[in-house]
Amino acid sequence: MNGDWLLRGRDGRLSVYQSSGDAVLCRVERAPGGPWDEPRKVGGEQRLLPVLAVGQGADRYAHLVAWRPTVQGEAGLVHSTHFRARLAALDWNPVGHPNKKGDRTGTPAVAVDAEGRAHVFVRNKGGGVSMLAQKEKGGWEPWQDIRGKGVQDGLAAVTGESGRVELYAAVPEGLLYWRQEEPGARPVLKESLKAPVRPGTLYALATSPASTTLYYTGTGGELWAWRPGGEPVALLPSAGHGPVAAVRCELDGHDCTLLAQRSASGRVAFAAYPTELESAGAWWTESGPQLTVDARVSLGTDEDGRVVAATLSPSTGTLLLTRRKDEPGLALEAWRAV
Repeated sequence: MNGDWLLRGRDGRLSVYQSSGDAVLCRVERAPGGPWDEPRKVGGEQRLLPVLAVGQGADRYAHLVAWRPTVQGEAGLVHSTHFRARLAALDWNPVGHPNKKGDRTGTPAVAVDAEGRAHVFVRNKGGGVSMLAQKEKGGWEPWQDIRGKGVQDGLAAVTGESGRVELYAAVPEGLLYWRQEEPGARPVLKESLKAPVRPGTLYALATSPASTTLYYTGTGGELWAWRPGGEPVALLPSAGHGPVAAVRCELDGHDCTLLAQRSASGRVAFAAYPTELESAGAWWTESGPQLTVDARVSLGTDEDGRVVAATLSPSTGTLLLTRRKDEPGLALEAWRAV
């Protein structure tokens, strides 16, 4: 899984996406805040490989990208759009391979610009990054190599408040950062950072009109925050080994960023701080039951603006959910299985 898999649709309902065997499944609330439907297959009967990238635009349409097997030893990428989670998604549409053909080259990442065009990024066979972008009036532009060298798996794609798409990648010596200069333009490699980065821990979030913030874990176990143009800031020790999830929310009248991560103890750890004010400090508070080792965490907000946290354990299929209580601070309801 790459990207936020807990989403709020245009109708206010929450939905979750997961890769399951050779398919992608979706679960959705029957009504905002209400009971949930059973999992349903997304995109038709196409057989998929167990990897999924999810992105959502300002229109709240979900864009899903996965690899599918083609011929022996080879695979290709497919894309589907889910306009409303309680309706059927579009069938999986083949969108090709960054090297024209071959086996999987990496886990894709998806971001959606202000015009609702999906941008798909994936590591290519040469160790750089290739991109595929939707045309404004349908269809796809040709694959483009946007450079990079020694790129490791786990790209983090994000759309800034400007509506322009940005991308972060880990390389052996640190981080790379791409940004669109104009809407619809090819993202340009703008900056590199020398830093010890643990691969597979990148998560990017739009944090102001001018900036996105990348969260990553260093090789020493610290969770860092980096905004291009500045220096990375050590925020607090990482609670666990996987990537964090993050969401902007209002806490007691303040614009805050909430982080969540499966902790080393197996529970969900939360930390909040004023957005882009890392110097204020943050600390972890654990919540909920112990989770399986493969459990992932995602954060979002419901139609009332309340923080929602979800955990999904692929090995068991267990989906747990909690919401913020209507009271000061970050008090959460009891976790419940849905």
